[in-house]
Amino acid sequence: MELLNPDKWVDKYADYLYNYTIVRVNDHIVAQDLISETFLAGLKSKNNFKGEATERTWLISILKRKIIDYYRKINSSKGRAEVHISYRDDDSEGDWLEENAADPFDKNAEDKMENEELGLAIFECLDKLPKKQASIFKKKTIENMDTEAICKEYNITPSNLWVIIHRARKSMVECLEENWFN
Repeated sequence: MELLNPDKWVDKYADYLYNYTIVRVNDHIVAQDLISETFLAGLKSKNNFKGEATERTWLISILKRKIIDYYRKINSSKGRAEVHISYRDDDSEGDWLEENAADPFDKNAEDKMENEELGLAIFECLDKLPKKQASIFKKKTIENMDTEAICKEYNITPSNLWVIIHRARKSMVECLEENWFN
């Protein structure tokens, strides 16, 4: 059973989390902020850690949610429009609330159909990749398999792995632009 050691997080995981984040947000400051938020969230919820995953895997799962939240915030009206609501009967300062927060359960049939179509387009594009490239891409990006394990399984170096992942991403983007976005 894995135990948490928050005093060592920065030394042990900051570089790994940064590398993970920077390719997803492409902004040095945002990446640092998201990692800081991840460490803070980890400290706040350390009592919920069950030890079923490694410390690093647990922190990555928190970071993934932080990245998703970041993109949700910048891609919606949330965060752009705020409304001041007073919860007190007196004239004192109230609390700031974000207006029009998206309800994740408020999906209509069109949203669901679009998500299903995108999912199908992604799998069709994956099928167009060379077999080895598709397999490595799936293991790394979908299954979140550890780099070392993938390299060992395919007898490749980490730098070769990242070249394969980069080429797969590039091919996926081209395929999706051709078959989904247009």
